[in-house]
Formats: sequence, structure tokens, C-alpha cells
Amino acid sequence: MNPSIQQLRAFVAAAQSSSLAEASERIHLSQPAISIALRKLEETVGGALFSRATRQLTLTPEGDAFLPVAIRLLHDWSEAFEDLEERFSKQRGKVTVAALPTLAAGLLPAIIATFHDRYPRINLSLHDVLAEQVSQMVSEGRADLGLSVVPHDAEELAFTPVLEDRYVAVCPSGHPLLEQQSVEWKQLAGHPFIGINRLSSSRQDIDRIMADVGAPLDILCDASQIATVGRMVAAGLGISVLPQLSFRQIATGGIDYRPLISPDVKRPLGIVMRRRHAPSAAAAALQSLIMEHVEAGWR
Repeated sequence: MNPSIQQLRAFVAAAQSSSLAEASERIHLSQPAISIALRKLEETVGGALFSRATRQLTLTPEGDAFLPVAIRLLHDWSEAFEDLEERFSKQRGKVTVAALPTLAAGLLPAIIATFHDRYPRINLSLHDVLAEQVSQMVSEGRADLGLSVVPHDAEELAFTPVLEDRYVAVCPSGHPLLEQQSVEWKQLAGHPFIGINRLSSSRQDIDRIMADVGAPLDILCDASQIATVGRMVAAGLGISVLPQLSFRQIATGGIDYRPLISPDVKRPLGIVMRRRHAPSAAAAALQSLIMEHVEAGWR
């Protein structure tokens, strides 16, 4: 049987006091209760911690050796619960987020700023990665939550829709496709095309849709970063297809976009979390803030 916290508190108070009366005042416990706690503690450890030779409270050698240990145990106990309380009250903690680059750059900056204002002592780590990596980081517990497309592993991961994106044709200024209010997917064929990373969820959608409409792309080159795609389009090297939300990352002179139709493809985006694991208080607070931010009319 292990000593109780009350027994340790009684022992330290008695050891640091000249009498039971003083110890009683120190920890607001009656003298009989302190005597019982000390007796039970000595029964538990198997020997005397105080000498009974005088009316003064005097530690035995074993009691003297145990005193610093008991003080440390009480300190660790108190510190552990203070830390836990601070985590529940969002005064301390850490949140790791894995997000698609589109959302990391477009949606999250304002949310992170608000989150930091509300919870300045919570550390937030952001990884902007591809959709497959978002799912992997969340399922392995390396990220508390993800912001991505619907994950393939729906059994292990829960998806909460947050907003809906669509694809747009991105063209250099003066391009004939910009004379239209919208562009059909099949019209992309025949124009030099700047492709986005072949491993990205966007590129996989684009390749699938173009195969469905039977219009092969004339790919000039592929680029890994959306910003690089934007600069190449602005330089007049070709056109591209990007999620509409990503356009704010590359919006600059010499470039514009038009919605893609036939088919009109919706792209649900949302929060990805482990299905059978409760989020930390900090992660739950961030999740609520994301929903609050989007519901407030973010575009």
C-alpha cells in the first residue's frame, strides 16, 4: 500500500514544525487527524519516522533522510495538477496542424493570429503538406488535426466539412480564355499547360477529369509550388488549373482566372481528426475557432 498525499503533507508539516499544534495550523488539519496520518505512514513504511522520546517532534535518521524526498513528491504532485489545470484551461499546451498548402497559406494565418491572441501560451506548429501526408500525420498522431480534402481512410479518420472550393483556369492577361465568363474543361486542351505537383490531390483530380472529358493536356512542365505555377503563367508560358482558394497566393498583375465548368467540380475541404481519439483541450479550441472563422463569412 502506498502512502497517501495527506500522509505526506502531514509528515512534511510535522517535520517542519515544533509541535503538532503548529503543524495543524500549517495544513489546516486537526491534531488527531495528523497523528493518525503519521501513524499510518509509519505502518506503511515499516518503521518510526519521529522519535517519541520527548514531547518535541524530532525526526529519526530514517525520517530525516525521507524528508527531502517527501517534499519533492509533494512539489511534483502539485506541479502535475497545476500543469493539467493549465492545459484544460488552455493556458498551456501544444497543437500540431497538418494542412494543404492552399489552406495553410489562405485560411490559417488569420485563425492562427486569433488563436495566439486568445491562448498566448499554447505553442502551435504548422506543417503544409500534401493530402496524403496530412492523413498520415493525423492517423499516426504526429498532428492533432488536419485541414485537407476527404481522406481515403474514412474508417480511422473523421472528416468535418468546413468549406467548399472549386477549380479555376488560370491564364496570363490577354489570353483568349479570359474573354469567357467560364471555361469548359475540354477547352484546356491545345494550350501549353503548367502542371502542379503530380502527387497533389489537385493534380490527381485534374488528370482524372481531363481523362473523363477525353481532352489530353499539352503539359509544358510541372512545378511543385503554387507560387511557381503562378509566376510561369504570368510570364506567358502557359495556362494552368488551380483550386480557387489558392489564387489569393498568386494574385498579381498579369494573371487572372475563370471558373471551370462541364463538369462543375466541387472540392470539399475540412478538418481531419482521428476517429477514436479525443482531442486535447487546445486542439478542440483550435477546431472550434476554425469553424467560427469560416461561419463568420471567410472567403
